[in-house]
Amino acid sequence: MSSNLKRRFINKVFVALCSLSTLLAVGMLALILGSLIVNGAGGLHLSVFTQDQPSPGMSGGLRNAIIGSIAMCVVAMIIAVVLGIMAGTWLSEYSRNSKYGQAIHFLNDVLLSVPSILVGLFVYEIMVRPFHGFSAFAGAVSLALLAMPIVTRTTYDMLQLQPNTLREAGMGLGASQGLVIRSIIWKAAAPGLLTGGLLGFARISGETAPLLFTALGNQFLTLNMTEPMGSLPTTIFQFAMSAYDDWRNLAWVGALLIAMAVLTINILGRVMTRGGKR
Repeated sequence: MSSNLKRRFINKVFVALCSLSTLLAVGMLALILGSLIVNGAGGLHLSVFTQDQPSPGMSGGLRNAIIGSIAMCVVAMIIAVVLGIMAGTWLSEYSRNSKYGQAIHFLNDVLLSVPSILVGLFVYEIMVRPFHGFSAFAGAVSLALLAMPIVTRTTYDMLQLQPNTLREAGMGLGASQGLVIRSIIWKAAAPGLLTGGLLGFARISGETAPLLFTALGNQFLTLNMTEPMGSLPTTIFQFAMSAYDDWRNLAWVGALLIAMAVLTINILGRVMTRGGKR
């Protein structure tokens, strides 16, 4: 077999394996979404969004959990995106492969795979136990600690992909390094930065373990971030483990809402990214 035929054969085998892997992944995703739709779509009613968590055998909804999840995720993403982009920018543009920068880079990579329950225990020790009470803000901080390493690493990778000619052109016009980063580099890497934020949100949207140690839960609606607050993941965990059919049905509805929220935000992010490129 000639070298040309051998390369073509290897290429076709590789493409076939990649296509098979893609089909398997999409197939598993379709099965999961199908299961959520079959079991959860029937329970989607207006009361899910207008009524709070019910007692067993009573009618109710998930309003307290939905609003609690939105509040904690918004606060968490604000913290994670701001600190993550700043940290990733420092690692890419200022550390210049220094020993301190390499140490921070290594620790950030370690945090990417840290179990979420350990993050919850850490925040419990520094924010819950000293103040003798669970709070939604502690839950938001624990979620931020899970999303921030993802945003940091994505920011670092996206900035590293930007050509040095952009930096040289900006500085050649007399702009400071900070102005070049803010006005040129960040704008050029905007789609990647948005992707990092979306990945961070997808990471924390369904987390239960850290919230059990920090926000705990609340069957009533509250907007006070210094008090325990309900969330969809903790409510799903509680309802799915119960012996009541109505609670288990609401657990399916909550899981469907989380999946649809993540999918919708990712689609909107892709559309916004394409619009920015045009």
